[in-house]
Amino acid sequence: MKIIPRDQHCISRKNISDGALKVMSRLRGSGHQAYLVGGAVRDLLLGGHPKDFDIATDATPETVHALFRNSRIIGRRFRIVHVRFGREIIEVTTFRGHHDNDAEPTTETGGNHSRQSASGLLLRDNVYGTLEEDAVRRDLTVNALYYDSGTFEVFDHVHGLKDLERRTVCIIGDPAVRYTEDPVRMLRVLRFAAKLGFRIDRDTARAIPGCAHLLGEIPAARLFDEFLKLFLSGHAAATLELLMQHKLLQYLFPGTAQSLQRDMHTLALVRAAMVNKDQRIAADKPVTPAFLLAALLWPVADRQARHLRERGDPPIPAMHSAAQQTIAEATQHISIPRRFSQPMREIWEFQLRLQQRRGRKAAELVDHRRFRAAYDFLLLREQAGEETEGLGSWWTDFQQLPMEQRLQQVASDKGGRGPRRRRSKEGA
Repeated sequence: MKIIPRDQHCISRKNISDGALKVMSRLRGSGHQAYLVGGAVRDLLLGGHPKDFDIATDATPETVHALFRNSRIIGRRFRIVHVRFGREIIEVTTFRGHHDNDAEPTTETGGNHSRQSASGLLLRDNVYGTLEEDAVRRDLTVNALYYDSGTFEVFDHVHGLKDLERRTVCIIGDPAVRYTEDPVRMLRVLRFAAKLGFRIDRDTARAIPGCAHLLGEIPAARLFDEFLKLFLSGHAAATLELLMQHKLLQYLFPGTAQSLQRDMHTLALVRAAMVNKDQRIAADKPVTPAFLLAALLWPVADRQARHLRERGDPPIPAMHSAAQQTIAEATQHISIPRRFSQPMREIWEFQLRLQQRRGRKAAELVDHRRFRAAYDFLLLREQAGEETEGLGSWWTDFQQLPMEQRLQQVASDKGGRGPRRRRSKEGA
């Protein structure tokens, strides 16, 4: 273990939330160890300002819960405690131990035990241990650094500081074994490499192809949670490139992964959607998973709708059926809540409605709650090189008109093109 004293690192208590400092102080005052750990320590050492603060302690979840009235125990696979201070939640985790420390469940601990599937997948991991054991049980070396707010020291058990200096994402332990225990660790490797702009350690990357298929064992609901972390952290564009490079996108969106390999317009559309999402997050603008999901699954839905039209189905029923089928197939791999699948489907079906530039319905489309998202999606399609006969520029101008002028225009012309001006503002 390497101990870095206060005068050899840049972490300052003033950059740590009061809630996290209070939790650590009370735990230490009750005779327990307590350290800031994970991404907060990593980001502080990199000169950043973390928003989330996690605490590691030798106190059991039940003990922590008893110390803080403003807390609750959550999770089964990993039991942790959430301590709430207003809107801030401090996550407190008991030191994890090795599986050979397994013990029978007790009333006090609520389950000091682990369980694995026949393939080695961890189903439950509530074996408690020491600080040293906790460090090597974590996923990545750069996320396994501990800060003691009492002594102001940083503890490094797994050469995390060295990897920070080398700007490298490295799995702790044997990569194949760690991926087998939890295949989602492969996604975490790519997510942090994209977020930090780090390279991936050679051995860490080399084990991914042989373990990638294990992602098929992960529940669809958990993969949706990982999707949100992958694409809504402000680094979606870089994440997409790494997912394609390491051939993991196919375990989240198999139909999309196939389309990206053979269709440059599809690739351009999805890349443009990722850049758009990152720009909005950087500008602190609202974002919705529905829009990004619409872009990721559009190639599949559009291809199916074209097939149905060629078979003789009318355009709108064809798109309706294609959307249903696309979503049904997608949810076999990644769970998509209805609150996102419904607006996603409306964005797709709206692409046909935007083609109608005559009559009162066209004038009223601008005031529809889904117009902005559908319009933005139309602009992305044009940006990717799709020919839409000037729809984007026409709707850009048309939406600026008051209702009376809109009605006059759709009554006096045949939906002709307006000057080509484009703005992109993602809708709700």
